[in-house]
Amino acid sequence: MGSFLERIAILGVGWYGFRPTTPEVSFREMVFEAAVRAYQDAGDINPRSDVDSFISCQEDFWEGISISDEFAPDQIGGAMRPTMTVTGDSLQGLAHAFMHINSGVANVVAVEAHSKVSDILTLSDIIKFAMDPIYVRSIEPKNFHFIAGLDAVKFMERKGITREDLALVVEKNKRAGLSSPRASYASNISVKDILDKDFIIYPLSELDIAPFVDGAVVVVVASEDVAKKIKKDDYVIIKGLGFATDSSNIETADLGKATYMRVASDMAYKMAGITSPRSYFDSVFVDDRYSYKELQHLEGLKISEEPSKDLREGNFSPQGEIPVNPLGGHLAKGVPLEASGFSLLLDAINYIRQGKIERALVASWRGIPTFTGSVIVVEKP
Repeated sequence: MGSFLERIAILGVGWYGFRPTTPEVSFREMVFEAAVRAYQDAGDINPRSDVDSFISCQEDFWEGISISDEFAPDQIGGAMRPTMTVTGDSLQGLAHAFMHINSGVANVVAVEAHSKVSDILTLSDIIKFAMDPIYVRSIEPKNFHFIAGLDAVKFMERKGITREDLALVVEKNKRAGLSSPRASYASNISVKDILDKDFIIYPLSELDIAPFVDGAVVVVVASEDVAKKIKKDDYVIIKGLGFATDSSNIETADLGKATYMRVASDMAYKMAGITSPRSYFDSVFVDDRYSYKELQHLEGLKISEEPSKDLREGNFSPQGEIPVNPLGGHLAKGVPLEASGFSLLLDAINYIRQGKIERALVASWRGIPTFTGSVIVVEKP
């Protein structure tokens, strides 16, 4: 990282939920539970006096509340304090925290993201509402996954990837999720089970598509100088980050490629001084909400030019050369809306804290119909 940028540390993380439904809590109570755990994990800090700014990642349409950021401060300890909202994935929110600290606005920042998707009655209509109103939404698509189907077919034809390869991704991730307490959809499933399923949209079956889940995650970050005082060396460093958006319209976007991930990762690698990603990282935690996306993102991240070959040879398995989603990814845990990036980051931090790895790559995608990705490089100090 350039000397003009201050190193940023992840002090603490907290989470709640990761289940299909959470009827026992409102979304605010769920975030509160995650926040309490995060502040305890960050060295038992007091958000009212120790946190300088607060960031919430949410979108009015997910919440069903206009100006939903009004409902952000209380449960994270940000009442009457500097609080801002990022309408994007949680890793984009983390990038804003990075900027808060490097600009001198704050020394300690709390970032919150959540999903109460079980409260949404018309999820498919909200996703369709995000589509281009002239050329896409006007055709009234019956199945919003059709964009993923088009993208998958083009990618698979370009790289010679088969349905069996996609089933291998699902098998690998659902089995890997059996070792994670957050994986509601983990399963000891076989490739045959997956291939026997009917298509939701060609070439994707129900098992190729990660379900949505409720969940909340709070991450506390600080300058490394502050982190050393609070937790000595018990923290994780953010060495590089980046985010990017390809065209927002399907007709002009680069279908079949994760161009957004290539641009975002180039930014993160440049910041971290990484020239050979494949040999640098010990493990990769990447958005796999559609099975083909794991392989497409690995290509975009410059981890593998032939992802299906690496997959078949076992290089991406938890015991392989470069484990990919060794705790199951979204296929095992589900997709918690804007907290999706943090879900992957939690896995990376767990692996680093357990001493299994020292350097991890985390890459999130905001989902259909967006072409927006975020990348973060994290490692032991």
